Amino acid sequence: MGAKSPSNVLILCTGNSCRSIMGEALVNHLGGGRYHAVSAGSDPAGYVHPKSLETLRRHGVPTPEARSKSWDEFAHKQFDYVITVCDQAAGETCPIFKGAPKKLHWSTPDPAKATGSDEEIAAAFDEAFAMLKKRIEDELL
Repeated sequence: MGAKSPSNVLILCTGNSCRSIMGEALVNHLGGGRYHAVSAGSDPAGYVHPKSLETLRRHGVPTPEARSKSWDEFAHKQFDYVITVCDQAAGETCPIFKGAPKKLHWSTPDPAKATGSDEEIAAAFDEAFAMLKKRIEDELL
């Protein structure tokens, strides 16, 4: 018998620069091969927020291929899970994805909107990271 193929996960946000990027990296890292996650945005920022990458690295999570991309890139692909991480993306009309993916919404405050000292901004990214990590552990693992 061959190994079961991983479940495909799409993590959506509006800009695909912070939360969905962290979610993608966390699912792939924590899932231990059980999941293959990608992330995308309805209106991609075109860059990955440096603090997202810094936060992931600080917590020992690899960030291969981290890039901001449109959900149109994945319209042809079949997913087992489609997860929105921002309230705006959850309310938008998503493309129709093949199959019948399980839809989850994990409302996560946008750390890119944090203001204050470097420590306060880093804390906002750490909070988003911790929220996403907990949801993945509770609902996927």
